[in-house]
Amino acid sequence: MHLDVLDLRQFYYRTRLGRTAQAAIRSQVTTLWPPETTKGETVMGFGFAVPMLRPYLAPARRVVGLMPGPQGVMHWPVGMPNVSVLCEETLWPVETGSVDKLICLHGLETSDHPSAVLDEVYRVLGPGGHVLFVVPNRAGMWARRDGTPFGFGRPYSQGQLDSQLRVHGFVPERKATALYAPPSSHRFWMRSAGLWENMGNKVSPVLRGGVFLVEASKQIPRPARPSTRGLVRNPLGAVLDGVSVPEAKPI
Repeated sequence: MHLDVLDLRQFYYRTRLGRTAQAAIRSQVTTLWPPETTKGETVMGFGFAVPMLRPYLAPARRVVGLMPGPQGVMHWPVGMPNVSVLCEETLWPVETGSVDKLICLHGLETSDHPSAVLDEVYRVLGPGGHVLFVVPNRAGMWARRDGTPFGFGRPYSQGQLDSQLRVHGFVPERKATALYAPPSSHRFWMRSAGLWENMGNKVSPVLRGGVFLVEASKQIPRPARPSTRGLVRNPLGAVLDGVSVPEAKPI
């Protein structure tokens, strides 16, 4: 079940914990996708991905934030022309193959139809397109606390997410983790959040982050072509077919 857009906005823009989470995740997003590399590209987000899209507003040719109907929509970005769109969860108003990069945040784990969402992601991505999924880590602390958006929906393990992506035609390529500090608004944790992120990125097998980031590319299936063996079961027979066999004459 999708969260309400008002609750998501309240968390990410009006709480210290939400702003800290936003900064930590966006740091990993921009490391994987530096803003300057999106020049001339179409960058979209699905779910509540707009906090991650701001760095791409200037360099990208087009930026759009898709927000599913069950969640609701809000004007974004503030003080600028709106680029957010309310859409059906599994039927986006986007031309097939028109997206270069897509960020999915609070769009997969909260959906009642994750397979259909993945099919729609596959449809809108163009050749060479990439998608970045940000999902709660089922082994992390953030997925166990209802006070944050990461405590809702179905958290994933790394293997579960990889398997689901491959089934739907994606090839996982690069991975990252974020949110190593506990999901607490206590002053100590807020002040040391940057230190925890730096430590976690170096020893992530020991410190389990609150979210996974998985970059995947769209796999283009190889065209199915009939094999030569299937077309010609008996090549020699086909060559000799129609050649008259001389009759034996008596001596």
